Amino acid sequence: MMAGVAPHIPVLLDEVVAAVQPDAGKRMADGTFGAGGYTMALLSGGARVYAFDRDPTAIAAGAGMVAEHDRQLSLHQRRFSEMADELTALGVDALDAVVLDIGVSSMQRDQGERGFSLQQDGPLDMRMSKEGESAAEFLNTADEAAIADVLYHYGEERQSRRVARAIVAARPLETTGDLARVVRKALGHRPHDKKDPATRSFQAVRIHVNDELGELRAGLAAAEALLREGGVLAVVSFHSLEDRIVKRFLREASGAGRAVSRHLPGEVPGPAPTFAKLSKAIRPGAAEIERNPRSRSSVLRHAVRTDAPARPFEERLMP
Repeated sequence: MMAGVAPHIPVLLDEVVAAVQPDAGKRMADGTFGAGGYTMALLSGGARVYAFDRDPTAIAAGAGMVAEHDRQLSLHQRRFSEMADELTALGVDALDAVVLDIGVSSMQRDQGERGFSLQQDGPLDMRMSKEGESAAEFLNTADEAAIADVLYHYGEERQSRRVARAIVAARPLETTGDLARVVRKALGHRPHDKKDPATRSFQAVRIHVNDELGELRAGLAAAEALLREGGVLAVVSFHSLEDRIVKRFLREASGAGRAVSRHLPGEVPGPAPTFAKLSKAIRPGAAEIERNPRSRSSVLRHAVRTDAPARPFEERLMP
């Protein structure tokens, strides 16, 4: 853990561990290593863990954990959408569990210089991998309509056009403070308001810059390809856009999302279900929320892989 950074508390940890049951001899992937909370729990159960993170800072911080758990843990600076490619290249063809904790980590949020936080003024960056287009580059070059679309679709900002117009008028924006002030002014923020109205815009820009929803779809598809029969997929999400994708993916993969009537002659049934035993949405209890307020919006869903062949990649990447 980096000096000056609040410790990351993995949410719904006991529930994730209960779902995947890490035991000696099992091989598991933590697709979102972060500060290593889930990985440590999997290692403690005896599992061999392949941990992924696109953030080079997280990979560097995890070097000590790798040294401590020689031959039981390996870290991979790759997107979790690339898990299947990476593991296949290593000769790993099947896993007993895949764990995903979607979105920005507490560690990233608490580092003001990364540009994720509303609470700390820093460069308007927001890139998890520290590569590609930054939030500042997007907001300072995109046209008003494109910015409005991002705010509406990824932040569910009802006044997206007003906010986009204010952003364009205020350019160039250089810091998180610049963006927060522009959004608050456009939406008429009052100091006593319970929720900062800039939160939705920050979420939207972050999701866009990191292609988080596209990554989630591709990561779920990779998990389907990697999991052996009886393997468990466990996904923790933090807002409705993510949870909707996970829920729909599992419903489609289990066959629950297909409407096929046995009364229609000649109708061809869909492919065999690739997941079964879908859990309901699991949320943190009052004690966990009190201990870790950031867990309040978290949702865990898990399911068990069947023996059916993985669906064609295009079908797994549903819209």
